[in-house]
Amino acid sequence: MKSSDIDQLLNNLQQADEFARHRATSQLWQIWFEQKGEFGLELLKRSQFFLESGDTQKAEEMLTETIKNYPDFAEAWNRRAMLYFTQEKYQNSKQDCERVVQLIPYHFGAWHGLGLCLLALGQYSEAIQAFRQALEIQPYALVNQKLILECTALLN
Repeated sequence: MKSSDIDQLLNNLQQADEFARHRATSQLWQIWFEQKGEFGLELLKRSQFFLESGDTQKAEEMLTETIKNYPDFAEAWNRRAMLYFTQEKYQNSKQDCERVVQLIPYHFGAWHGLGLCLLALGQYSEAIQAFRQALEIQPYALVNQKLILECTALLN
């Protein structure tokens, strides 16, 4: 997808029109999941299948292998970050989220995930910064606003 198309989707995330925001959000997720074509999408689906069937080890192995073969596949990093987060491996999840935002600085999901990791690690000021980054991209994401308030309260 051309950068002008991505810019338009990012612009749509800023709009008051809820439908435009929802459509842009869905399209960005689709772009991220399909970054490596059908094969990459299939790898993500398989890892999700293992995760849903309770085989987190196999899901992690598949995502790690995918990352090894496609180190620029941001969504593979993001999926593994989510897996680590659910396993309470917050430092590992944080590192994967940081890699995602290096690859795709406008990946609002990874900024949100990074904030959650930092919150879980008790790094409240840094978590606020990550949630603010997510809000810059998706200003209508109320969950990030609420999490900023939560982190601010924990600072006191």
